[in-house]
Amino acid sequence: MISEKLKKGTLLIAEPSIIGDLSFNRSVILLADHNGEGSVGFIMNKPLDYTIQDLLSEVNANFTVYNGGPVEQDNLYFIHNIPELIPHSIEISNGIYWGGDFETTKNLINDNKIKKDNIRFFLGYSGWESNQLENEMRSNSWIAIQNEYGDKILNKSVNEFWKEKIIELGGDYLIWSNAPENPILN
Repeated sequence: MISEKLKKGTLLIAEPSIIGDLSFNRSVILLADHNGEGSVGFIMNKPLDYTIQDLLSEVNANFTVYNGGPVEQDNLYFIHNIPELIPHSIEISNGIYWGGDFETTKNLINDNKIKKDNIRFFLGYSGWESNQLENEMRSNSWIAIQNEYGDKILNKSVNEFWKEKIIELGGDYLIWSNAPENPILN
């Protein structure tokens, strides 16, 4: 499989061979940063059974919180498409931004100026040391594709996200699109 060049904003699709890995099995990850020191990304399709209000009682919103990855799962991260409202945001690409002033963000949510389709919260992140992700790419753990959704990825339904990407890849991947998450259950 020919993959996109790794860069900020790229989507990583977990190869079907990542079976049994609780964090990454059937994951779609948005790379928020990629440089010589390593890579950081957020799993876009693993919602948790928490809302932001469950974690922060001072926030009056029921926005779903997602499993961002296995690193620092006791920390809350967010991506959004409203840098004009959230100061100190870092652009990922195509209208998607990472982080920013959290106090301002909480106030904007409570004032109903940030909607569910503007922001996504994560517990933890996915991280790789220098060259680790490249090595995983060479061992066929990931397929890197362009994020054709741009900032609309925040509105993307998560239930079938991985399956849709696998079907789009076609060929030998099609058989995996209807396989159970745990092939032993087949």
